[in-house]
Amino acid sequence: MQFDNTEVAFKHKSNTELKQAKWLFSMFNKPLLVKYGPSATAFALRIGLPLKSMVKNTIFRHFCGGESIDDCGKTADMLHKRGVGSILDYSVEGAEDEKTFEANVKEIERTILEAQKEAKYPFAVFKVTGIARFQLLQRASTGDLSTKENEELNEVKSRIDYLCNAAVENQVRLFIDAEETWIQDIIDDMVFEMMKKYNSSHAWIYNTLQMYRVDRLEYLSKRIAKAKELNIKLGYKLVRGAYMEKERERAKEHGYSDPIQPTKQVTDDNFDAALNMCFDERDLVSICLGTHNEKSSALLASKITEAGLPLHDERFYFAQLFGMSDNISFNLAEKGYNVAKYLPYGPVRAVLPYLGRRAEENSSVAGQVGREMSLIVNELKRRKAL
Repeated sequence: MQFDNTEVAFKHKSNTELKQAKWLFSMFNKPLLVKYGPSATAFALRIGLPLKSMVKNTIFRHFCGGESIDDCGKTADMLHKRGVGSILDYSVEGAEDEKTFEANVKEIERTILEAQKEAKYPFAVFKVTGIARFQLLQRASTGDLSTKENEELNEVKSRIDYLCNAAVENQVRLFIDAEETWIQDIIDDMVFEMMKKYNSSHAWIYNTLQMYRVDRLEYLSKRIAKAKELNIKLGYKLVRGAYMEKERERAKEHGYSDPIQPTKQVTDDNFDAALNMCFDERDLVSICLGTHNEKSSALLASKITEAGLPLHDERFYFAQLFGMSDNISFNLAEKGYNVAKYLPYGPVRAVLPYLGRRAEENSSVAGQVGREMSLIVNELKRRKAL
């Protein structure tokens, strides 16, 4: 599997759009802009400075589908025509009040219903912190809850069950995204309960495993053993992880062992080991590779073909973020593999934290900006547009 065909990767982009993308990725090489830009922009929007259109026409347009589900339709149609699905990701976060949580549940439910109606949306997704207080999840992960907090946690469990039930009733596969280690234990427990309830014969509910964590391979092995005992199916989205600096800083500050693998190579090895483990247990486990890594993507692609399985076997999916790694997404889709793009949406101001993480990710992941830039430049040169 080769990922350097830029004609396939960027067929959907005009010369102007490619040049805009080139400029945007060049901005990610400016550390001060990446570090302070999102918070400064959020402040400017809060006090009424007219920056919304600038943000919307640059970084927002590159990484997001729009401000609403309807806004995402045109982009999702374009992706679908090229064999790539879309995962509507309502990327509003940081709320602390019950009214907002209930509104978020209804919006996530709308994404599920949209996925039921439209083949271009193969999955739905949500983050538990979109429907629950971060501090509550943190306290629940340590088991230190008051009576009132236990009642609040039961409300969170009811919301999760409501969304999982909606997904299964509408036959929509549902991802539940991973979060920081110090709130992940309670999320893992709640999601596994949903798997036991809803994955009796089909993997509808998917948890997410961050393979840069030192404990995830063992966790996966134990869950597979438990699933065999319970006779249920498992669904896992495998990712490397997105909170490395934050995780290490907190471990140091609180005096506990660093939960992150010591090197990128060990993370890569663990990711591929999890991939192999899930593939070997494919009658039990369905997986989605949520990765921008070419080697891991090629590994799963080769295992599917070598096993003589249909390329579109629904137990295997590849996923990348919209606006990144088009060379992986579209070259896989061109061959006939199952591919989807995470398509974030929401009001511009509310999506700024997500956009800030994309900027940080592109500036901190070794070689990410350089890889994106070189692909864009190669395609502009191929088109004789540079």
